[in-house]
Amino acid sequence: MFKRALALSATILISGCSQENTTAAAVEPASNSAAQESAPHQMTDQWIGRWDGVEGLVLEIRHEDSANPGSYLLDMQYGLDADQHGTFEGQATAEGIRFTREDGEQLLRQADGEATGLKWLADKENCLVVQPGEGYCRN
Repeated sequence: MFKRALALSATILISGCSQENTTAAAVEPASNSAAQESAPHQMTDQWIGRWDGVEGLVLEIRHEDSANPGSYLLDMQYGLDADQHGTFEGQATAEGIRFTREDGEQLLRQADGEATGLKWLADKENCLVVQPGEGYCRN
């Protein structure tokens, strides 16, 4: 009878511990994502300024003249051809800055030099990437 009571107590104890851990794990990510979604521009405001790519590619991020926080103007030379240049309106999201240009909807996101896919930027740590082969870094 003693063994049976001990086994039952152990089962209840283990069951209670696993419920507490499950509840804590379920609550924590929700609070983190809510904080990120409430003000994504707090991260992207730090990106304002000039970012350099390779072979003359450049990105200049500035605030859009509007009352909307997280609105940006992206002035970019994003390709080697003269027509691969322009100024695009962007909006902060939890993932980065979303914008649309002639080649479709894009997402500018934070990364390191290796993520740019460009060997000339591989050793950089503070970079922004649109897609592999298109990245901009700060020195």
